[in-house]
Amino acid sequence: MADMPNPIEVQKHLGGMDYPVTKDTILSTAKGSGASQDILDALGNIPDREYDGPNAISHELSANN
Repeated sequence: MADMPNPIEVQKHLGGMDYPVTKDTILSTAKGSGASQDILDALGNIPDREYDGPNAISHELSANN
């Protein structure tokens, strides 16, 4: 996988979500906010489960890098 996207950039595209969220919600929120393809690809590689907050998403992104 390519370098992990900047976590701050990722979180900018995920603002306003009510947690917990599913991977599908994360991807649709990021896409709707104009996230780059790199960010969408990275989010597409996280496990398909519920996430209880932004730190959980960032943890999965770093674990999958």
